Order: sequence, then structure tokens, then C-alpha cells
Amino acid sequence: QVQLVESGGGLVQPGGSLRLSCAASGSIFSIDSMSWYRQAPGKERELVATITRGGITNTADSVKGRFTISRDIANNTTYLRMTTLKPEDTALYYCKAECTNSLLVRRAYWGQGTQVTVSS
Repeated sequence: QVQLVESGGGLVQPGGSLRLSCAASGSIFSIDSMSWYRQAPGKERELVATITRGGITNTADSVKGRFTISRDIANNTTYLRMTTLKPEDTALYYCKAECTNSLLVRRAYWGQGTQVTVSS
């Protein structure tokens, strides 16, 4: 079994910054990619950013230039640095990892989510 635990969410004023963390643990053979998604009330879940094992990143146009994804491979952790936050960034942020587990089965795992609220 693989577990993902997110942290770092909270309440921040518009223009502020936050850094989210997601740590993967358990029966991991390898992690191919890690991603951040978000879901606002009444909206579908959307991809925010992805980073591959090789360090290639992809960021949604809505956050490009403001959000940066990074990864600590040794600790199976990914980070999302969020700057110049806007009220429309308010959402539940989820971490996803595409993993090969110890049984050599490849599948996606999700964290439980961390709430980010941008409000004055």
C-alpha cells in the first residue's frame, strides 16, 4: 500500500504565498510522476502541475508564472510553491502519484487533500 500525505494549506490573503508538501510512503518501488490537482466548490477537479521522475514539469496556464512544482526524489516528496495567490485559487488541493508498488503494479494514488483559502 502507498500513502500520500499533503500539508501546508491554510488561509492566506490575496497576493500572499503558500507552499504545499506531499510525502509518499509505503510499498513504493518507484514513482514515475507526481502531480497537484485542485477542486473548488461546484467545479470539476483540475490539474495544476505535474513533475516527472526526470524533472520535466507541466503547469496549468491559469497558474503559470505564479505556481512552481518541485520534487525531492530521495524523500518521495513533492512541493507546490504558490505565490501571488488570488481568491480564485481557493480550492481543495490534492496530490497524486503515479507509482509502481512493491508488487510491480503501476497505478495512481491520491492524497486526502489540503484546503487553500485565499481571502481578505
